[in-house]
Amino acid sequence: MKIVQVQFAPWDKKYNFSLAGFDLCIGDDVIVDTEFGLEFGRVAGFGEVPSDESGSIKPVIRVASAEDYERLVKSERKEEAIDYCRQLIIEYNLPMKLVDVHFSLFGNKINFAFASDGRVDFRQLVKDLTVHFNSGIRLTQIGSRDEARISGDCGHCGRELCCKKFIKDFSSISSEMAECQQVVHRGSDRISGQCGRLMCCLQYEYEGYQEMAKKLPPLGARVNVDGRRGEVVGHHVLKQSVDVKFQGEKGEGYMVAEVDLNRHNKANK
Repeated sequence: MKIVQVQFAPWDKKYNFSLAGFDLCIGDDVIVDTEFGLEFGRVAGFGEVPSDESGSIKPVIRVASAEDYERLVKSERKEEAIDYCRQLIIEYNLPMKLVDVHFSLFGNKINFAFASDGRVDFRQLVKDLTVHFNSGIRLTQIGSRDEARISGDCGHCGRELCCKKFIKDFSSISSEMAECQQVVHRGSDRISGQCGRLMCCLQYEYEGYQEMAKKLPPLGARVNVDGRRGEVVGHHVLKQSVDVKFQGEKGEGYMVAEVDLNRHNKANK
């Protein structure tokens, strides 16, 4: 059975609902039925589930109407909720940073998003929030990337953070990507984003660098350059050149020279 994936907040997980005959696209706003009642969400994707699991999946009720948009909680009320929750966090001295809040369509459920380095005992906080708002309270711990998506501004490039502008699903960024693009020497501060992790943009040109690196002789390879025999000891992927170590004259010492492969395309192993 084909299902639609709906997300209630940018940092929340995606929930499965049946299409119920609606012709939907990613980005459409819909009203769905949850255990807390009707909820306003956004279509984030599509998928399929086995027919024997379809019985537990609730359907999309309708595409969001003008009246539904009017029911959404205004930013002023969100700010008031965040301010009150922060006061309690300070009062209880909890090691957590409040990032965002999400109200259900009719305000009977409130989900607070927070960031923390470890686990937090927030049981008393939930009790106080439940009494104050007279609503179902949920606290969701989010990662540093989701925190940057919500509260971040501009990246090192001066542009809006990619995670805020267009990245929907975070992929794994490895140190291998930074090594392949020869930027490790810049230091972690230069290649890390506001979230403190390796920048997402390291994946954009990774495959291109890999293809260019394949054109270079491997480190340790013996090559002939203008009639001289040397050993490849370094790569310059973008410049498509290599550092070659040659034995010094009269067999004493050695010298390293950068060789442009576009000019010396006759360098052979």
